[in-house]
Amino acid sequence: MERKQFLQNLGAGAAFALVFPCLNGCSKDGAVGGLPVPTGIDFTVDLDSQEGAPLQNNGGFILKQFVVVAKNLEGQYVAASQVCSHQQTEEVRFVENDGGIYYCSAHGARFDQTGKPLNSITSNPLKIFQTELTGNLLRVFE
Repeated sequence: MERKQFLQNLGAGAAFALVFPCLNGCSKDGAVGGLPVPTGIDFTVDLDSQEGAPLQNNGGFILKQFVVVAKNLEGQYVAASQVCSHQQTEEVRFVENDGGIYYCSAHGARFDQTGKPLNSITSNPLKIFQTELTGNLLRVFE
């Protein structure tokens, strides 16, 4: 192989090596890698079961199907994506700070209970799901 052909092949290979990870890991909104935001969510939690036990107390939460289901400080059930809208890490949890917020420990993104960003980490809202209580069954859905 001649030197010129070798350098051309090397250039194409290097370009592929740089571009391929981004094609594989970048989303349309500019976030890098991570998990997709959950869709098609529709499940129930028996509040009298072991799974639902943390939801007996205000401020308690559970994680199910990449959704954070919480009983906020006012005693209402709320649910949001466990996958952060910043860089699609699955680190979102419900915390009692500031009256009850969603917080991502990966980069510090904070969201109110409607999904609105509370700091400059991201301008992308957190996906929120609906909840419906019937007896001791809590339904979480889109």
